[in-house]
Amino acid sequence: MVFLTIRWIAIALFALYAFYRRSLTVWILVAMLAGGEFGHDWPHLAVNLRVLANIFLRLIKVIIAPLLFSTLVSGIAGHADLKKVGRMGIKAIVYFEAVTTLALFIGLAAINLSKAGVGAQVPATSGATLPAQKLTATDTILHILPENIAKSVAEGEVLQVVVFSILFGMALAMVREERRRPMLNFCSSLAETMFKFTNIVMYFAPVAVGAAIAYTVGSTGMGILVNLAKLLGTLCAALLIFVFAVLLPIAIMARLPLKQFLAAVAEPVSIAFATASSEAALPRAMEAMEAIGVPRETVAFIMPTGYSFNLDGSTLYLSLASIFVAQAAGLHLSLGRQLLLMLTLMLTSKGVGGVSRAALVVLFATAGSFGLPTEPIFILLGVDQLMDMARTSVNVLGNCLATVVIARWEGDFGKGQPSPAVMEAVKG
Repeated sequence: MVFLTIRWIAIALFALYAFYRRSLTVWILVAMLAGGEFGHDWPHLAVNLRVLANIFLRLIKVIIAPLLFSTLVSGIAGHADLKKVGRMGIKAIVYFEAVTTLALFIGLAAINLSKAGVGAQVPATSGATLPAQKLTATDTILHILPENIAKSVAEGEVLQVVVFSILFGMALAMVREERRRPMLNFCSSLAETMFKFTNIVMYFAPVAVGAAIAYTVGSTGMGILVNLAKLLGTLCAALLIFVFAVLLPIAIMARLPLKQFLAAVAEPVSIAFATASSEAALPRAMEAMEAIGVPRETVAFIMPTGYSFNLDGSTLYLSLASIFVAQAAGLHLSLGRQLLLMLTLMLTSKGVGGVSRAALVVLFATAGSFGLPTEPIFILLGVDQLMDMARTSVNVLGNCLATVVIARWEGDFGKGQPSPAVMEAVKG
């Protein structure tokens, strides 16, 4: 009883610290600890808290379709000047797809090797199972294509929503400027609104996380915390492998001046790590790339496009986290099913910019469309800030490298004329 009281006093002091810090991340950590302690001390009460987690799930689900539609359409139609830049646009898209696909498969390999989610003992009452029917290749292809977009949204068929959004964005890019601009403004406004909507919903996240942890611990015990530690270690190892096995060889093959490049990206990557937001580092990253000799027009085109289509760290995390969810639920995904999951993630991760916890929406959407349970995703929120800091740093590093590589590919690297102020900023 004495130890129980001491633990709750410690949690109360941590909550007091969170109150003064006014940090959502700290509140989530407090809720995680409180939920685990509540589930351990009063399991018979904790098992009734799942309704709070389900409220959060419903609020997240309502965001998915409008967020994916607006961000994808804005990302595609907003860069209609792809026709004007021609070769650079094609090279950028080829580069982005190649690198993000490698990130997906590194994440997939890492989680299958570490099996961080195995033994997590997610409560069986989650009720989620894989679809029982065996789909042929023809069925799978037809299932990707929407026949009624309203039906796709209502049934949570996220891949169909993505395909529709991509085609809509391509069509909008072909419309002449005066007709395209109102729809593009609407989609940009909708995307910004949905990000704000997500921020509002996230204020309920500590309650949902605490309830989900309490429910899980009350039903199965404290073992889930060990799995979370293994997952965090797996992500960090996978990101390091990606940096040294993919990004570094690319930089070497492109004959980049590594010392100069690393000195330039040090500050934007640090900003991304501290804020867990790629967008916070964008202005500094653009200045830094211009300072090392990338022409301003190349930076202005490649960097924002990369923020929609080249989120290497987030893409790797999504592949790793989705398989963790399946492992935690004790569900076996065949190789073919995992590859289809990777295809879905390759599409759904596009357009959702570098906003903190935007990947959570994509993960919920993908898990739902594959019949995976939601409880492990709630639990991921407990360590999401640490994972977000790591993956966001790689996002910024990958986009800076992409900008320089495309400039080198075009023969423009070194032709930029940065202002003395920009050069001084990078040196400082």
